[in-house]
Amino acid sequence: MCKNRFPLVLLFFLVIFNSFDASGQKKSKNKINIENTAQLRTTPKLVVGIVVDQMRYDYITRFWGQFGDGGFKRLVNDGFNCKNNHFNYAPTYTGPGHASVYTGTTPASHGIIANDWYDKELDKSVYCAADDSYNSVGTTSDAGKMSPHRMLVTTVTDQLRLHTQLRGKTIAIALKDRGAVLPGGHLANGAYWFQGKNEGKWITSSFYMDELPQWVMDFNVSNVAESYKKQWSTIKDINTYLESGSDNNSYEGLFEGESAPVFPHDLPSLWDTNGEFDMIKATPFGNSITADFAIAALAGENLGSDTITDFLAVSFSSTDYVGHKFGVNSKEIEDTYIRLDEDLARLFKALDNKVGEHDYTVFLTADHAAIHVPAYLRDLKIPAGYVNGDNLKTRFNEYLKYKFGTTDIVKNISNNQMFLDHDIIKNLDLKLKEVQEDIAMELLNYEDFDRVYTAHQMWENDYTQGIPYILQNGYNQKRSGDILMVLKPGTISYSMTGSTHGSPQIYDTHVPLLFYGKGIKKGSTTARTEISDVAPTISALLGIAFPSGDIGMPISKVLE
Repeated sequence: MCKNRFPLVLLFFLVIFNSFDASGQKKSKNKINIENTAQLRTTPKLVVGIVVDQMRYDYITRFWGQFGDGGFKRLVNDGFNCKNNHFNYAPTYTGPGHASVYTGTTPASHGIIANDWYDKELDKSVYCAADDSYNSVGTTSDAGKMSPHRMLVTTVTDQLRLHTQLRGKTIAIALKDRGAVLPGGHLANGAYWFQGKNEGKWITSSFYMDELPQWVMDFNVSNVAESYKKQWSTIKDINTYLESGSDNNSYEGLFEGESAPVFPHDLPSLWDTNGEFDMIKATPFGNSITADFAIAALAGENLGSDTITDFLAVSFSSTDYVGHKFGVNSKEIEDTYIRLDEDLARLFKALDNKVGEHDYTVFLTADHAAIHVPAYLRDLKIPAGYVNGDNLKTRFNEYLKYKFGTTDIVKNISNNQMFLDHDIIKNLDLKLKEVQEDIAMELLNYEDFDRVYTAHQMWENDYTQGIPYILQNGYNQKRSGDILMVLKPGTISYSMTGSTHGSPQIYDTHVPLLFYGKGIKKGSTTARTEISDVAPTISALLGIAFPSGDIGMPISKVLE
């Protein structure tokens, strides 16, 4: 009897066990599916993209001891630091830089080959953001006649707008029009830039709206801009500024009316001769008013107020103006970054309060870096120098007359590119490739040039590293020139004071890239990253489509 019942009992327990096992597996699969869904994307309420104009990577390390805990240190200590981040194209200018950060590609695809460039079809110079099809909003001047129409592909901000059926909002802000228009993309709800001169207010274009929102009008009639018409003294004891050179030296430029480039700089007394409100741009106060306006935009536009991700693009432009005037080793640039650190801390605190400390994501990078003042380097016996433009032009024109019988064969020289007149070349019964090569070989004989490439080389080769790789990424087949010239390292075509940029050399390409906030790991890497990786990294974080011209790769180490 007992022997007959045992198999039945065993069968009962097997059935029950299998039922629990099946139930357990089903629950486990559901759990995995939920986790996989959660891993598809991160949903911050707000993404904040910060571009610091003309910021070298080593500013983070040089000025580290001067920074507080709430700005750069917060990003580095609690975020992810890409220490070996580079622009992968030239020329390294503001317009191409902002376009590349937000499109995930280079001028070869997005078409913004410089700030201004010679348009071969129109036979004239054009500005990267100018558009006479639209009107200024907020000013009677032409300063608002802008749009992103010359940018040929979408931005990460465009893709977020498309992904959210236009419900996610994009606002872009910068002192410079191109620093707002290009990051905002084609679908921005608003892009605002600062009109200086005798106005001192934020303006926009009819591309975005017919009139300024009330919060912008309220900001413009407040006393904020006027409050920065004051003396610029160092925010800390100047004797503690050991990370920069002497205050009075021959490597720095002057404000009109000054006899020496030293602190304090008295804005009220220099106001009229230095463009009035335009003068603010060349001081750290330009960054401060940008932070003020960005904080006002948080409330005015209700950014990050719901579960649909918004985007705030902010460019701090004064760092570029100060670098150009005083150079990267000046007391002025050190004070500017100490003050920018405080402005960043103010912005992050406002984001904590308005959006929520764990509900937003930030990236910070630059649109290009900059060279030390060559005169300073030369005095230290480091190879550096300046192009003698007059001598070069005279010698080259003599060559053109001797070789081709006319100088008209060259239509334009700009942005270290030479544009040839193809019609004249045909009329002379010459082959374009051979003319390009002849001119390139001639220029290689000139002391100031390190390398010269032809458009034909850009067409027929696929470069993967070094200077030619960088030039090719900056070469747009429809918009770029016939000859690409690279100056010797340390050599620039600029004034004897102040710093500049634009070259494919590492001092112009090495910029910071910091990520912070929701969905971001803590850590750092010394692996090479490129500026075209920024947009796909944010796109992957948000689970949205990559920009239409994207060539970059998501930086997987950054993402949780």
